[in-house]
Amino acid sequence: MRAARALCDQYQVLLIADEIAVGCGRTGTFFAMEQAAAPGEPVLWPDLLCLSKGISGGYLPLSLVLSRDSVYEAFLDDDVARGFLHSHSYTGNALACRAALAVLDRFAQDDVLLQNRQQAALLSAALASLRSDPRVENFRHLGMVWAFDVIEPLAGARFAERFHLAGRARELLIRPIGRTVYLLPPYLLDAALSEWLAARVMATLDDVLNQPPHDADRPPEPPTA
Repeated sequence: MRAARALCDQYQVLLIADEIAVGCGRTGTFFAMEQAAAPGEPVLWPDLLCLSKGISGGYLPLSLVLSRDSVYEAFLDDDVARGFLHSHSYTGNALACRAALAVLDRFAQDDVLLQNRQQAALLSAALASLRSDPRVENFRHLGMVWAFDVIEPLAGARFAERFHLAGRARELLIRPIGRTVYLLPPYLLDAALSEWLAARVMATLDDVLNQPPHDADRPPEPPTA
């Protein structure tokens, strides 16, 4: 990221940070970009920063783009031929914006980032057996994000689809990418919920990897109620 910022500065290219999934405290800092700077150096702010999802706590759909003043002012004009005219039916949705303000109040009043570090420690402890499981590799964790890769020879055909459906049968909503399973839990973990989540993830993994090879080649059946 530091190299990307330097190249953008060198060639006068705008750097855009997509923080829709990783912003709002998900990686341990409010913005993931805050972690890109070298220790002791100032934050390497992008020129444009995209936020969504966590900004309203999931209560109402909202997305927004933050920009440097220089970018904003370049399109600020009363002449509609110069101004940046972008709108849709929900632009300026006052209710969604009020939900976002309430979320920001919670971050400020409840020290959500500190609470997240405490919650993350609980889930990391509950996932200890998965970290050392010989069937997985590259187990990693940052903030409130956990991920691991299933050993390629074991994953089998349509691993992501099979894991997703097996997880749904255990009340989990998990959407692997290829053979990579990632967890982005909400910011409300306690010890009991962390143990529950870890146990369900492990049970899902066991179920999928214990399927006979010929079963992995057939389209999986959706879970029943």
